[in-house]
Amino acid sequence: MAKQSIFGRISTLIKANVNALIDSAEDPQKMLDQLVRDYTNSIADAESAIAETIGNLRLLERDHQEDLQAAAEWGNKALAASRKADELRQAGHTADADKFDNLAKIALQRQISEESEAKAIAPTIATQTEVVEKLKDGLNGMKQKLEQLKAKRSELLARAKTAEAQVKVHDAVRSIDVLDPTSELGRFEDKVRRQEALAAGKQELAASSIDAQFEALEDVGQLTEVEARLAALKTGGSSQSALGS
Repeated sequence: MAKQSIFGRISTLIKANVNALIDSAEDPQKMLDQLVRDYTNSIADAESAIAETIGNLRLLERDHQEDLQAAAEWGNKALAASRKADELRQAGHTADADKFDNLAKIALQRQISEESEAKAIAPTIATQTEVVEKLKDGLNGMKQKLEQLKAKRSELLARAKTAEAQVKVHDAVRSIDVLDPTSELGRFEDKVRRQEALAAGKQELAASSIDAQFEALEDVGQLTEVEARLAALKTGGSSQSALGS
C-alpha cells in the first residue's frame, strides 16, 4: 500500500497544471515555494520507495535464478542416477539399479519443486518490473516538473523585482512631478523680473525728478531775466540797450 500510495502521489503531482495553479493562487510565490517543497519531499520519498522496490525485485530475480539453477542441478542428478541404474541393471545388479532409479525419482521431484517455485515467482517479478519502470518514469517526470517549478519561481521572482523597480521609478518620477524644480525656477524668475521692473521704475522716477529740477532752474532763469528787464525799464531807456545787447 505504501508503494502504491507513492505511485499515486507521483501521478497526481505529474498531472498538476502548474500554470493553472499559479493563476488561481492568491500568492503565486508562496504557492510555488510550497510546491517546490512538496515536489522535493515527494521525490525523496519516491526515490526511497523505488530503491526499496528495486531491491526487493532484485531479490526475487535472484531467488528465481537460484530456483532455475537448482532445478537444472536436480535434473542433472536425476540423469546421472538414471544412467547409473541402467549400468547396474545391465550388469545384473537389479537391487542396486532400483536404488539409483529411486534416487533419480527423488531428484526429479526436487527438480519439479524448484521449477514450480520459479514458475510461481515469475509473474511477481514481471509485475514488480513493470511497477519499477512506471515509478522510474514517474520519478523522472517529477524531476522535470520540479525543474519547471524552479524555473517558474525564478521567472516570477524576476518579474516581481522588475515590477518593484518600475514602481519605484514611477514613484520617483511622480515625486519629481509634484516637486517640479522648473516651477520653482519659474517663480524665482518672476521674482527677479518684478525686482528688475521695480528698479527700472525707480530709475525712471529718478530721471523724471531730475528733469523737473532742470525745468525749474530754467523757469527761475526766465524770471530773473524778467526782473532784470523790469529794473531796466524803471531806470529808463536801459531796456532798449539791454534788448540791443
